[in-house]
Amino acid sequence: MNFNEVKFQDARTKTYLGSPSIVRLEDGDLLVTHDYFGPGCPKNHESEEHLTSVYRSSDNGLTWGNLTHIANAYWSSLFTHNGSVYLLGTSQQYGSIVIRRSDDGGYTWTHPEDEKSGVLFRGGPFREPPNYHCAPVPMLQKNGRLYRAFEDCDPCNWGTGFQSLVVSAPAEAELLDASNWTMSNKLPFSPAWVPRAWGRLERPGWLEGNVVETKEGEIWNFLRFNSLPLWDKAAIVKVRDNGKTITFDPSTGFLDFPGGMTKFTIRFDSATGRYVTLSNNNPNPDRPSRRTVLSLHVSNDLLHWEHRRTLLEGDQGLPYEQSIQLTGFQYVDWQFDDEDIIYIVRTAYDGAHNYHDANRITFHRIENFRSLM
Repeated sequence: MNFNEVKFQDARTKTYLGSPSIVRLEDGDLLVTHDYFGPGCPKNHESEEHLTSVYRSSDNGLTWGNLTHIANAYWSSLFTHNGSVYLLGTSQQYGSIVIRRSDDGGYTWTHPEDEKSGVLFRGGPFREPPNYHCAPVPMLQKNGRLYRAFEDCDPCNWGTGFQSLVVSAPAEAELLDASNWTMSNKLPFSPAWVPRAWGRLERPGWLEGNVVETKEGEIWNFLRFNSLPLWDKAAIVKVRDNGKTITFDPSTGFLDFPGGMTKFTIRFDSATGRYVTLSNNNPNPDRPSRRTVLSLHVSNDLLHWEHRRTLLEGDQGLPYEQSIQLTGFQYVDWQFDDEDIIYIVRTAYDGAHNYHDANRITFHRIENFRSLM
C-alpha cells in the first residue's frame, strides 16, 4: 500500500497513535496533529493520556516534520479562523474543554492557564464529573457563530455514559475567553429510545458528534451510535437557540449510516450541493469489516447515503478474520482542497498488534473527487 507516513510508532512501545486532525494554512503549508494512547504512552499527574504532537508539510504532504509537542491537549481538532490556527479539544482523556491559538503556523501555541487564556469549561479531577470527551470533528460557522460538538461522560462508562452537548461562540469574539462561549444542555441517551425492532443492544449510546448545517438551515449534531450487535446506525440531535438547546426525537432521530459504529466527519460541498463523508462501511453485513475498509460516501439530504469509492482496505493477503483483527483505517479527518480531498488516517497496518491500536498516522489524497459525485 502506498501512503505518506506522518508518524510511525513501534507497537512494542505499547504506545498507540490517535485522533489525527489536518488543516491547510493560509501560507499553503499543511498542519497535522495527533495524540497518544495505550499503557506505554505519556501520562500526566492524574495518570491520564494527554499529549499531542504537531507536524507541518511544505510539499503538499509528501514529507512531514515534527514541529512541537503539546501537553494537556487531547482528542483535539485544528481549524483556521481570522488568520490564526486553533486547536480545540480536551486537556486530557475525560478532561476540561480547552482551546489554543497559534499565530505562527503551529510552531508555538498559547497555554490555557485560566478562563481568560483558553480554559473554556472545567472538568472534574480524574474521573469525577464533568468528564468531557470528543474527537477531531468539524467546527461549523453559521450566522456569525461557531459550533462544535462534545460529550460529558457521566457516569464515566464508555458507551452508555455519554451525554451529548454543543459549545458555541460568536465568530468575531475572543475565542480564548471562556465568557464568550455557551454550552447547551447535556442530553444523556436513554435505552428506552432504541427501536424495538433492533432487539437488545449491548451498550447503546452516542458519541463523537459532528455539527452540520442542513440545506433547510437547521443545525444537526450527527452522532456516531454504538449499536452492537447491529452495525451502521447513527443518531441526529437537533441544535436550536444559538446552541443553547439540543433535543432528540427517537421517532425520527435514528438512521442507517455507512460506518456509523466508528468516528466520521461530514462536510458540505457547495460546488455540488452534496454532503461528503469518509467512513468505515461494511461491504458484507454478514461479516462486518470493523475498520478495515474506508470509503467515500455522498448524500443529498444527510439521511440517505451512497457509496462512491473504496479508498483503503486490507491488502496484506491475510485471511479475512486475521485482516479485520490486525488492520484499521480509522478516525479520519479530512478537508476539501480545491479539486481534491486531503485526508489523515489513524492507521493500524503491517505490525500493529490489533486494528484499534494504530501504529501509523498516514496522509492521503483523493484527486478530482467531484468526478465521483
